[in-house]
Amino acid sequence: MKKCYCGSNQAFEECCQAIINGTAKANTSEALMRSRYTAFVIADINYLMNSHHKSTRPTKERKSILKWTKSVNWISLNIISTKSGTENDTEGWVEFKAAFTENNQIQDIHENSYFVKENNTWYYKSGDHK
Repeated sequence: MKKCYCGSNQAFEECCQAIINGTAKANTSEALMRSRYTAFVIADINYLMNSHHKSTRPTKERKSILKWTKSVNWISLNIISTKSGTENDTEGWVEFKAAFTENNQIQDIHENSYFVKENNTWYYKSGDHK
């Protein structure tokens, strides 16, 4: 069994791959956060764009985002905290740290991400970097 990149200890196929491929739905903001991290790891730019809310979607940066995500080596995702974002909520926050190497240096992204749910689908809307 290939474990999922998101650190859930579940099988990749049953965890984030199913969400990215559309055979399963992210039922919580944390599940969407995990699937978006995995999409960065596997450089699935279509999923990254489609799971980003249309009002803040960085369409013009699509090529540069894809180039960057392919140029780094993703190490780990650490979910620090969640607020709201359950199946019954319409908004949620996930604070996380994602570690990666770039130019042989270990770095991380520390962000408090904001998610909204519209038409029963979660979307990433924005993030505050720490």
